[in-house]
Amino acid sequence: MSRSSRRTVLFGLGLSLGMLVGCEQPAHKAKATSQAPAAQEARKADPEGLAQLSPADRALAEKQAICPVTGEPLGSMGTPIKLTVAGRTVFICCAGCEEELRKEPEKYFAKLAK
Repeated sequence: MSRSSRRTVLFGLGLSLGMLVGCEQPAHKAKATSQAPAAQEARKADPEGLAQLSPADRALAEKQAICPVTGEPLGSMGTPIKLTVAGRTVFICCAGCEEELRKEPEKYFAKLAK
């Protein structure tokens, strides 16, 4: 296999792995995206992930607006995940946020109150 072929294969594997991992970073390491403001607004305006929710859950997710762990708009990473934590219904952007939310729910609920 030539050197350029190996690079292409490694690049593809790295890209695939990055897509699978999602936002599995702890919240304190999550960074804001470097997208242009117009691209960020487009993501917020009509997140496709919310379309997969029931009408009642979609209304709740739209009211909540963001993932309490990452601060990302709900639906920007696919269909939000609905959880009940400490007796409260809350949506998160991806499965990678569940552990952090369950570990310190009051910390993240405070972010939603703002």
